[in-house]
Amino acid sequence: MTRAALAGFVVVALVGLGACSTDANSVAEQAKAGDNKGYVAGDGRVQQVAAAQRGAPVVLSGTTLEGQPWSMAADAAGKVVVVNVWGSWCPPCVEEQPHLQEVWSSMLAAKKPVAFIGIDTKESASTGLAFVKANGVSYPSISNDATQGQPMLALQGKASATPSTLVLDSRGRIAARVLGATTVSTLTALIDDVLTEQT
Repeated sequence: MTRAALAGFVVVALVGLGACSTDANSVAEQAKAGDNKGYVAGDGRVQQVAAAQRGAPVVLSGTTLEGQPWSMAADAAGKVVVVNVWGSWCPPCVEEQPHLQEVWSSMLAAKKPVAFIGIDTKESASTGLAFVKANGVSYPSISNDATQGQPMLALQGKASATPSTLVLDSRGRIAARVLGATTVSTLTALIDDVLTEQT
């Protein structure tokens, strides 16, 4: 590498370092904080992906909290799928749960081709099941406890915060995501945008 090229590389590297976020709520800063709260909270940031820019389909399957098999191929083929990563130990997850249930209930009532699946993480299936029963959650969740770590791997690294919500198009590709807690209005709008693509 020539001296001029090396100098240019150093300038680019320094500019890149200067661009790093110092936002205390960023995933990287929370991971470094060492406050042992047990989760990395998202900031509610919403990202939508244009159809032409979407990656490979998510291939998600697992065992529900009730001990039944669940897979996209068998249980959600051809539908828009909402995937929510949660845990009963996570305060933002608990706060957003009524919003998710409300959207799920409205999609069912409207007979829209939408499926919901939760991924309960970092706790036993029995603990997760107790939470969903106590809180009237009517859509299924897959257990992602220590013995079943595969469901999170299927999400292609796109669910880095707890909670995270992904909206998959009818081909199983990630069309939108929310890192952090979502709301009825945000999630409904994201789902409707993806449903509109199919008409």
